Amino acid sequence: MDLGLFRYRLGELQTQTLPGAVGFVAQLNVERGVQRRRPQNIRSVKQAFDPEQFNFNKVRPGEVLFRLLREPDLPGAVQQEDILVMINVSPLEWGHVLLVPEPRRGLPQRLLPGALRAGVEAVLLSSHPGFRVGFNSLGGLASVNHLHLHGYYLAHRLPVEGAPSEPLDPGGRLHLLRALPAPGFLFYTSGPGPDLEALISRVCRATNYLTDHEIAHNLFVTRGAPPGKTSPSSALTGVRVILWARKSSFGVKEGEVFSVALCELAGHLPVKTCQDFGSLTEAAALALIQDCLLPSAQAEEVQAALVALVAQDEQ
Repeated sequence: MDLGLFRYRLGELQTQTLPGAVGFVAQLNVERGVQRRRPQNIRSVKQAFDPEQFNFNKVRPGEVLFRLLREPDLPGAVQQEDILVMINVSPLEWGHVLLVPEPRRGLPQRLLPGALRAGVEAVLLSSHPGFRVGFNSLGGLASVNHLHLHGYYLAHRLPVEGAPSEPLDPGGRLHLLRALPAPGFLFYTSGPGPDLEALISRVCRATNYLTDHEIAHNLFVTRGAPPGKTSPSSALTGVRVILWARKSSFGVKEGEVFSVALCELAGHLPVKTCQDFGSLTEAAALALIQDCLLPSAQAEEVQAALVALVAQDEQ
């Protein structure tokens, strides 16, 4: 911050829990709404990387904090490249970083197992229960077409951490979160090991299906309760990975109270103006979010496809 590498100085953000059943956490972040870099011109969920556009090979050296390296004897170390951890120059919360697999490879914004593994392990490594990681696909409000995940701290419980779920397959490997603010697919791991590797493979098969079918998506990684009949006070004993398929949104939408991407679907609402922050209601927030969801027939089609993908694990 003192080196002038951020676009604005992030102070203590005004925060409120919106009255209602959902428990939305709204925060006023005027500067991000005004100062952040304009998103790139994205036309397809499968768009190729373009070295001429802004990408993470063009950041100033001071923006890179450190590299995440795996111990050589850990599973996955052979195929795992370094992950750069760099500041997000337009932070939405304290400690907002980007996790970027080796930028010189010029990977487009399509989730890969090594990137997801780094994100889930970062959540497991952190002793702070409010450290979250997420991914926005192209068309899902990713503003840079160069593979990256977001990580940030939010010291407030979110609806998705303990929301109840129902299994979609007999083995209980894929669950559906029906609760508001938006139905999503839930994957869960209690910690490192074969269970985590299986989750990474399952999630990436799902995101590959969505990308191949031009379906935008958002993903959120947080400490959370095991799947099943849970309550808001359930212990956060493992890591939840929640995946939402959604309508594609290309270009900048001016004048909206908030944009709908990974944190909004999880119940965290960074609001752009004082007026909207003062007047926002749960009903208005839900209407904005639900406007971005797939029509029910397409949502059912996606659910059937993802259940079929998980069933391939059995064979």
